[in-house]
Amino acid sequence: MLKRVPKHPFLRLAIASSVAIISGAAQQRTLTSADYARAEKFMPYNTTPLVFHSGVRPTWLADDRFWYRNTTAEGAEFVLVDAARATRVPAFDHARLAAALSTAAGTTYRANRLPFTDFEFSADGQSISFNLRNHRWTCDRQGSQCAAKVNTEAVAGGRGARGLSPDKKRSVFIRDYNLWIRDVATGKETQLTTDGVKDFGYATDNAGWTRSDRPIVLWSPDSKKIATYQQDQRGVGEMYLVETKVGHPALQAWKYPLPGDDVVTTIQRVVIDVDDPHVVRLKMPADQHRSSLCDDIACRGGEWADVQWSPDGSHLAFVSTSRDHKREQLRIADVTTGAVRDVIEETVSTFFESGNGRANWRYLPSSSEVIWFSERDNWGHLYLYDLETGRLKNQITAGEGNVAQLLRVDEQNRMLYFTGVGREKSRDPYFNHFYRIGFDGKHLSLLTPEDSNHEITLSKSGRFFVDSYSKPDVPPVAVLRDSEGKLVSTLEKADISKLPDGSRPCRSWSKRGTA
Repeated sequence: MLKRVPKHPFLRLAIASSVAIISGAAQQRTLTSADYARAEKFMPYNTTPLVFHSGVRPTWLADDRFWYRNTTAEGAEFVLVDAARATRVPAFDHARLAAALSTAAGTTYRANRLPFTDFEFSADGQSISFNLRNHRWTCDRQGSQCAAKVNTEAVAGGRGARGLSPDKKRSVFIRDYNLWIRDVATGKETQLTTDGVKDFGYATDNAGWTRSDRPIVLWSPDSKKIATYQQDQRGVGEMYLVETKVGHPALQAWKYPLPGDDVVTTIQRVVIDVDDPHVVRLKMPADQHRSSLCDDIACRGGEWADVQWSPDGSHLAFVSTSRDHKREQLRIADVTTGAVRDVIEETVSTFFESGNGRANWRYLPSSSEVIWFSERDNWGHLYLYDLETGRLKNQITAGEGNVAQLLRVDEQNRMLYFTGVGREKSRDPYFNHFYRIGFDGKHLSLLTPEDSNHEITLSKSGRFFVDSYSKPDVPPVAVLRDSEGKLVSTLEKADISKLPDGSRPCRSWSKRGTA
């Protein structure tokens, strides 16, 4: 059965080629420093600057426009695309903005070497904002002026100031094991909880090999409530790590239960009202510090995947995972009373995963339904359940091949959009493709026809998506498509002409071009 999909097909071929080359060389002669120096020329930090028009990562705006940073032989440019009109223009006047920023900052910046890789458009779209040296800069798109103010989030909050509310007016952070919020405009801080103590703190992310000081929270859509937990590590054993360096070694210690321990880390789920600060503790036993995707409560980038709010913020759906990942329970909580009811329970004999890097279940209170992911027939598929009764209504996807990630649920038209692997015969079974299917399991459509690995980024409306596809022997091509899979425009084709032949995963690149 297909389980884990490599992040990129280049990786598998590169690793295999490297091992074969090094092993063969080692059998014939002893490797010298010159050999290692020559090999280092082909490391990513040396070859990546020689690849242009690759790595398109679109940032979608609310009106079916998006921008992306494009690398060229001269440097980098920011491009703004209107998907509906199929237009492509500079996101701003690069030369004039560089001049205005240089004057305001007292430092020289070039148009193709701007000191930021990310920015935000203003509400009216006439200016952009970005972070630079603990300041938040704002420049108009015509480049006539730039102004800065101290970035209070970066200076006052440091790395812990995360969890920006949906309306972007407040952020949440941890101080002394309690949860606080900060007004973005004024910097005013308000304490939300008072009973957090060492080893029993709120929203803490410190119970695994991956640790941080960021809070693990999920804001309600109206920015009035926060779903989080109070993490109980009292009595849990510690893990130690000695960092060797010049001088005395540094000892790191953190709570980390081991198999067989009687006391393990648990969480007590809570919902916090922000405007009238008070805590509603959900009426249920403490949960395991687990998710349906990994052994931590939050996986891959700190996303708390197994919690979803109802649109009106009145109810919270979440999945409880047993410590051995063999039992999953989908539950719904009334956030006013703290009452909890069970909806779906699935028990497996091996190991349950709710998706590939993304939890594929969806809470649909408007239609009183739940989309659930399961491998019960030995393939990863989607199932439709009744939210009130927990009864299975129908299987949505079926047959050979896994659903990798459920990317969009169109409730109005009752259609699902997902990436999948192993469905297309005579193709690499690890290539991601993008599909659409009805809630009833009918009208399955392949939206990315090329025999390649596809990386998909959907617009906020779902009307368009950017598709970046490639193969081990074909460099990436980034295109814009509509929701039917129709090609709107080609955005970029990777240029690898500057790469030395030896650093190319396959020599046929230079003959085949970008397909």
